[in-house]
Amino acid sequence: RADQAGLASISNQMKDLAARAKSGKLKPEEVQGGGFSISNMGMFGVRDFAAIINPPQAGILAVSAGEPRPVVKDGALAIATVMTCTLSVDHRVVDGALAAEWIAAFKRIVEEPLGLML
Repeated sequence: RADQAGLASISNQMKDLAARAKSGKLKPEEVQGGGFSISNMGMFGVRDFAAIINPPQAGILAVSAGEPRPVVKDGALAIATVMTCTLSVDHRVVDGALAAEWIAAFKRIVEEPLGLML
C-alpha cells in the first residue's frame, strides 16, 4: 500500500513491476484491484485526451504532452511549457467537488513543485 511505504520502497516496487510487466511475468492479481490509474500519452505527443475509468477503480488521470505555448505571465506574453491533464472520476464513489479540489491541488504542485519542499 502506497500510503504505508516510503518513496524509495515505492520506487523499487514500481521498477520491479515494470520489469516483470515487460517480460510478461506479472500475475493477474498484481494488475487488479487498484483504486486509481494514470494514463500517459504525452510520450506520443498527444496534446489532450480523456481516459476511461477501469472498473472498479474510482478515477483515472490522463496526462498529455508538455509543449511550448504562449501564456500571459505577470501581464506580459511569454512562452511556457504547458501540459493538459484530465481527471475522470466515478461520481458514485467520488464527489465531483472533491475531485475538482484534487485536480486544483495537483495543478498547483505541477506548476510550483518547490512548494512541496516548504
